[in-house]
Amino acid sequence: MSGKHHASVLIVGAGMAGLACARALMQAGIDDVQVLELEDEPGGNSRSHTMKGMACPLGAHYLPVPDEKNPELLQWLHELQLCRFEHGRWVFDERYLCHSPQERVYLPLGPDEGHWFEGLLPPIEALAREQQTDTKNQAALFAKLVNSQAAGAFAIPTTRSAFSPELQQLDALTFGDWLNRHGIHAPALRWYLDYCCRDDYGASCNMVSAWAGLHYFASRHGFRAPNENDGHDAHAVLTWPEGNGWLSQRLAAPLRDTSGSGGARLHSARTVLEVMENRHDVDVRVWNDKRQAVELWSAAHLVLATPLFITQRLFRNPAPALASALQEAAGLAAQAPWLVANVQLKAALVDRPGAPPSWDNVVYGSPGLGYVDAMHQTTRPHPGPTVLTSYWALGGDNLTALRNHRTELLQQPWKFWSAQVVNDLSQAHPDLPGKVERIDLMRYGHAMSVPRPGLRSSSALAALATASSGRVHFAHSDLSGYSILEEAFFHGHRVGLSLAKRHS
Repeated sequence: MSGKHHASVLIVGAGMAGLACARALMQAGIDDVQVLELEDEPGGNSRSHTMKGMACPLGAHYLPVPDEKNPELLQWLHELQLCRFEHGRWVFDERYLCHSPQERVYLPLGPDEGHWFEGLLPPIEALAREQQTDTKNQAALFAKLVNSQAAGAFAIPTTRSAFSPELQQLDALTFGDWLNRHGIHAPALRWYLDYCCRDDYGASCNMVSAWAGLHYFASRHGFRAPNENDGHDAHAVLTWPEGNGWLSQRLAAPLRDTSGSGGARLHSARTVLEVMENRHDVDVRVWNDKRQAVELWSAAHLVLATPLFITQRLFRNPAPALASALQEAAGLAAQAPWLVANVQLKAALVDRPGAPPSWDNVVYGSPGLGYVDAMHQTTRPHPGPTVLTSYWALGGDNLTALRNHRTELLQQPWKFWSAQVVNDLSQAHPDLPGKVERIDLMRYGHAMSVPRPGLRSSSALAALATASSGRVHFAHSDLSGYSILEEAFFHGHRVGLSLAKRHS
């Protein structure tokens, strides 16, 4: 066992929340900040990868352009020179906005034929004749229901939403039940809404709350019915070949800097074993995987930027109120398993008719979420070798399915999952198997918190998100009830500012 390490503030977890917390503290002049990270690289679900010199994401791959309700995030993006404030509005650098064409969906039309359509919501004319009228009418109804939500009812970060009894009622039932109550059952529309839930929350509309289902649209870009704006429902997003790893690397860079007197502040391959809150400090037992030894850390303040299901296991003797809040919040949540597969191709794919190759490419009815083309954001003037990043959200319709999918994800060999990915993408690209050079798989057994009914309105979750007393503080997107970069950054920044005020 090595000697004890000391810090003014010790942060556990170098995902976006932990990194944002460290940034806020260091900007406030608090230099004695140390960050412990389980993995070899920081970033959490926003890490990146490289295949044959081509950058690609290992997790989250885009950031929707934030609005004025998120000034902290806008300020950071401004520091990165991604945006500037001109004539009363924020203007984003077009080099980092997703290049056109942005999205398309592939509809199989027969055993050996299919067609690509612009956007992800299938256009009315592409559907079977008997589905067209119902789909059109129900999409118009859903658009009306989304766009009629009260101003301020949905916002990112969610702490700035005007959470009301009406929204609490929405949080009490599933999105699937809410859609059924409103008679929204057209197959193509329900597929699209289910896709959106799997894409943002990791599980289907039968598992996430109605609040979460509406939040997806009402907090950002609303909803357009098919054939409005040519059927294209794309919205402005920032993205890079390596996905959000571009952002996490820049947040982590100051922590890697060894030019200062304290050396690097980021310590990888560290597993926190136990947390003991004392009257004057916090003691932390840590396993150093590189040295194969236990370390002892002591800090005036500890920030746990870890998922709640991990956090509740770390305390030796937590206060009864804290133990109860952690147990209740973690019990309501469920962590969705995910598979991210990076498929390296030696040549460009032959494309089916319709919309041209896009950044985001989705196969209608697929168990996966489609793929993004890592080379789409480059200025390469011709098609060629690339990396396709395929996403699979495995939360399913219920807790039993979620647990079974996690077991399958972790127990099945890599050949099984590689075959699943190749077979899925081959529906739209029959020539893909002959052009694959390598497939790298990233398995996330507990990728993200699913916003199940009751989680958003949980008093225990609210108590943890606003806790400010004591020496242990919580900063993670789980405190918002779901997992996106904006929420993680907000909670990390919030805790960082709070601690900075204590030191002033």
